[in-house]
Amino acid sequence: MNPRSFLRLTPFGLFLLVFLIGCAPQPSPPPPSSPGPVPVTQTTAPPTAIPAIITHTLTPSPLATRFPDPAGYEWKTIASGLDRPVDIQNAGDGSGRLFVIEQAGRIRILHAGQLSFAPFLDIVDRVDDSGNEQGLLGLAFHPDFGNNGFFYVNYTRQGGDTIIARFSASGDLADPGSEIRLLSVVQPFSNHNGGALAFGPDSYLYIGLGDGGSGGDPRGYAQDPDTLLGKMLRIDVNAGSPYSIPASNPFGNEIWAYGLRNPWRFSFDHLTGDLWIGDVGQNNYEEIDFVRAGTPGGINFGWNRYEGIHDYQAGPHQENHWPPIFEYTHSNTNGGCSVTGGYVYRGAIPEWQGIYFYGDYCSGNVWAALHLVNGNEETWNSEILFQTGLAITSFGVDEASELYLASDNGTILRLSRR
Repeated sequence: MNPRSFLRLTPFGLFLLVFLIGCAPQPSPPPPSSPGPVPVTQTTAPPTAIPAIITHTLTPSPLATRFPDPAGYEWKTIASGLDRPVDIQNAGDGSGRLFVIEQAGRIRILHAGQLSFAPFLDIVDRVDDSGNEQGLLGLAFHPDFGNNGFFYVNYTRQGGDTIIARFSASGDLADPGSEIRLLSVVQPFSNHNGGALAFGPDSYLYIGLGDGGSGGDPRGYAQDPDTLLGKMLRIDVNAGSPYSIPASNPFGNEIWAYGLRNPWRFSFDHLTGDLWIGDVGQNNYEEIDFVRAGTPGGINFGWNRYEGIHDYQAGPHQENHWPPIFEYTHSNTNGGCSVTGGYVYRGAIPEWQGIYFYGDYCSGNVWAALHLVNGNEETWNSEILFQTGLAITSFGVDEASELYLASDNGTILRLSRR
């Protein structure tokens, strides 16, 4: 069997036992992130104290108690011919459509197994994808998209700065001229742009931004509360113009959590509301972070003091550090070099219910993560179940919560029974 990694959580403390999983380095990682100072900030609420010590409280995953035998399942190709697909989203409007981002600046529709010829949105003229981690990177549909037609994108504009913008759509066409820019973030380097967007169970829009790029966070942005870089942002797009700051944001600005290097894909479990983040590592360790629904903001994921659960640089330990639940290393044959965060499976295959999937861009490995409870002891373990050989850029789910992955070679695949 493949190596496993474990996190053991008890009322008496946090014990981490990780059988590190690795892989020989390969080409450059997927389109992750790149940040800088923040020219636009609205502060409509006073700061809230950051919890000094944060304790994980986890909810047992329903149904699944072990990993199914992966030999009975496959990743079945359902579309090909895309140009560097980097995100897969559904609109939640009952249409059954999947929306696939092409990094150059297009969004394509995949419906009933057919890929649309005309793009849903084409903003190639305003997107800078000259760097491997730049481009049109993230998409989120408003929870009331079926009525208001609003959706949100994260892209790097010409020159490389990050733009968070809203567009409007009707039917299978979005209006490129309907753009309303909510937020602009200066990016000092071309890499580490983050890029993912998602609406949380609180109906706020969450935005993942990397640490500004280069290597090692040379400007210390991830731990700096005065910049949006290296952060998870949270804004209210249903109030204010163009948005407002939720009163419970910890610093009175857009920042909800900090200490991220390059969050390349995060998602909320739509059943529990829990947040999962894949944060790309520096030289040695890739990590998966987990935050239970209802946890207050102010979480410090630790970068650049830590890489995974390991010291990256010297200094006092951070009392409010929120360590990852899983990590894997670059140094052995079963890992990789750039994590791609995924989703908790909530589709129609009961044996996968509640299992979280994530992957690696360089190795093509796909891990499954499972939470087990034995009395007052909670155990998480993670295991490589699929070795796809693909450069995995993103995962996604459809309206029925079936799971998909995107590959840099232009294909979209769905988890299916053989």
